[in-house]
Amino acid sequence: QVQLVESGGGLVQAGGSLRLSCAASGRTFNTYHMGWFRQAPGKQRELVAAITSGGRSTNYADSVKGRFTISRDNAKNTVYLQMNSLKLEDTAVYSCAASASPYKKYPWEYDYWGQGTQVTVSS
Repeated sequence: QVQLVESGGGLVQAGGSLRLSCAASGRTFNTYHMGWFRQAPGKQRELVAAITSGGRSTNYADSVKGRFTISRDNAKNTVYLQMNSLKLEDTAVYSCAASASPYKKYPWEYDYWGQGTQVTVSS
């Protein structure tokens, strides 16, 4: 079992940057493929970025390509989401999730979830 705790959210002006962290408990973190999701009010939860267990492969939603970077440090049991050039439409609750299988896109394909952290982008 994996427990996930996100941190790093907050209020930032448009054009600014934030780095989210997701700390995982358990010795098997390096066997899980990780994803960052977000959910804005009134919208469905969507995958923002994902990374394979060893960190060699990543994928991004079109809306964040070139602005967001997902990475992981398996020695620290942590996955990160660096968010640059933030836009108003990036405002959402961001959650990290763990999946036993790679290249998963949908929330129901992930096994473990953090509680989420709020990111608010202001003008």
